Amino acid sequence: MTEPVVVARGVRKRFGSIEALRDITLDVQAGEVVCLLGPSGSGKSTFLRAINHLERISGGYLLVNGHLVGYRMKGNKLYETSVDETCARRAEIGMVFQNFNLFPHMTVLGNVVEAPQRVLKLKRETAIERATALLDRVGLSDKLESYPRQLSGGQQQRVAIARALAMEPRLMLFDEPTSALDPELVAEVLNVMTDLARDGMTMIVVTHEIGFALEVADRVVFMDEGIVVEEGSPEEVLSNPMHERTRSFLSRVL
Repeated sequence: MTEPVVVARGVRKRFGSIEALRDITLDVQAGEVVCLLGPSGSGKSTFLRAINHLERISGGYLLVNGHLVGYRMKGNKLYETSVDETCARRAEIGMVFQNFNLFPHMTVLGNVVEAPQRVLKLKRETAIERATALLDRVGLSDKLESYPRQLSGGQQQRVAIARALAMEPRLMLFDEPTSALDPELVAEVLNVMTDLARDGMTMIVVTHEIGFALEVADRVVFMDEGIVVEEGSPEEVLSNPMHERTRSFLSRVL
């Protein structure tokens, strides 16, 4: 087996007196889709943000593609790296947020070509060619010159996915990507994510979409109060959970 794409060992995160993450240890293999489930405040999004150093961790360590992100190790201590070095590591990680985070003053095409041009230093023609292909892939080839305000929430989220893919990441992180959408728009985003999974993209998805987890995930991780309560195949965790806390949660959301 090749080296995991994500290695988390003893990861902890404190916000003052609150322990948001408590000794999280987890591996994610290349091509694996891992869904993080759990109640609000369980630490799912905090862990996801820690992977690409949007949250500083309080203990333990995280590796992505064999490297620390945002830190260097000296002895047994972690020290933060420069902004440039952190950004270079983040370039290998795509992230899709709840609320799209598109640039409102840029067209759909402009949103997708911005990072490849600025960070990867692609020529504009190359960036446009890549962006056009990705927007066609997510079903938005007719929206290149539209602005975010002219799009539905589902369309905006598909632009956000195309924007993340334009950096050709080895890992995609999704932080409740459908939670801000009207119910009728959820499927169009989940369909794009399902296609990515079938193409072998390594994905960690924070979600409450149990059907998606059952259909697409290779592994489900249930978190509560900053710890991993249980993990396993979707059938094991969602159909036959071992822990009462998992059973209680699922009885409310199913």
